[in-house]
Order: sequence, then C-alpha cells, then structure tokens
Amino acid sequence: MATCASSPLPRRPEMCVGVPLQVLRMDGSDAVCIDRSGAEHRIDTLLVGPQPAGVWLMSFLGTAREVVDAAHAARVGAALDALSGLMAGQAVDLDAAFADLIDRAPQLPEFLRGTRP
Repeated sequence: MATCASSPLPRRPEMCVGVPLQVLRMDGSDAVCIDRSGAEHRIDTLLVGPQPAGVWLMSFLGTAREVVDAAHAARVGAALDALSGLMAGQAVDLDAAFADLIDRAPQLPEFLRGTRP
C-alpha cells in the first residue's frame, strides 16, 4: 500500500509514500496485512520473502520493500500523522514527528558515495 497524492496543479508530480503494515498471514507470495487504522491490505512479498504474522513491513505501491521493527514502524507512523496534520492545516510538532532527523546531516547511500575524480 502507498499513499499517493496527486496535486490539482498541472505539471506537479505525484508523491508516493511508503507505509508500515503488519503481517496477519501469508497467502502464497502475498501477505495480508493491516495498517495502523486496522484496514486490511494485500501486498506482494517477493522482495522480502515470506514473513510470519506480526512482522512489520514497509510497503510501497503494493509491494513490501523492507522488513522493519515495531519501533521503526511507529516512527514512520508518527511522521505520516504529522504530514497528514500539516495537510489538514493543523499545528504539528515537527521536531517530535521527525526526531530521528534532528541534528543529523543528510547522508548519501553508500553505493552513491564513490570517490570523485
């Protein structure tokens, strides 16, 4: 499952955000999962393999891309709640919602850190 918001403005790209889902059961190569609100979703697990009930997965566009722990899923959930609040015009404590990013310089993934000529 992904949250995808299309802008009403022309030439503005869509934004798809991964969401944490918890596995209820496997059905072939798909996992039947629930999101934080309790809604069920069926996602492909070919990239992460079969997972037992209770495991948290990060899902993008209907595909599990990463197995995460409950703490990571909660941090992502807090960030998604903050984004939803901002989009609804609510006051949001961004420092709390994105605490893992405070006082941290952005870093490139290792595979992009090659030496420069």
